Amino acid sequence: MQLTIKGKNVEVTETLRKYVQKKIGKLDRYLPDLDEARVELSSENTKSANDRQVVQVTVRARGTILRAEERSADMLAAIDAVADKMVERIARFKGKRRDRSRGAPAEAVPGATEEAAEEQPRIVRIKRFPVVPMDEEEAIEQMELLGHDFFVFYNSNADAINVLYRRRDGNYGLIQPELS
Repeated sequence: MQLTIKGKNVEVTETLRKYVQKKIGKLDRYLPDLDEARVELSSENTKSANDRQVVQVTVRARGTILRAEERSADMLAAIDAVADKMVERIARFKGKRRDRSRGAPAEAVPGATEEAAEEQPRIVRIKRFPVVPMDEEEAIEQMELLGHDFFVFYNSNADAINVLYRRRDGNYGLIQPELS
């Protein structure tokens, strides 16, 4: 597994680097075909002191991308929390992959209780809407007019469906899907 550690407004000391390697390096025990892990450590000026230290982890394993983010007042606590969250995500991913390969619905998995089946998220609404070709600036205006945090649109510049979203820092992000 290739591990990349990057700091944003944070100096990545040797002690911090070793701690990240120790915690994130354990992830390949849970997902052996792990190719790459990227860790971004950052410090943000927020109103809440409990959310200033941010750790984002993105792992890639044979085309699958899993991501987790945690915030804390202490960088080491944030690293611990994001490592635990990533272990949970890997377990959930492996469970879903195992269920699909068996062809069994989640309720038919041995040991699954009725309560666990009821707690599973499900699609409760399907929304259809006409898609009008527009550029990114028009999409931003539409999203602002609707008061949403994201907007799906047909990007006339890219000739594809894109998703525009508002980032926590107030800027915008654009998702351009590619077939793999």
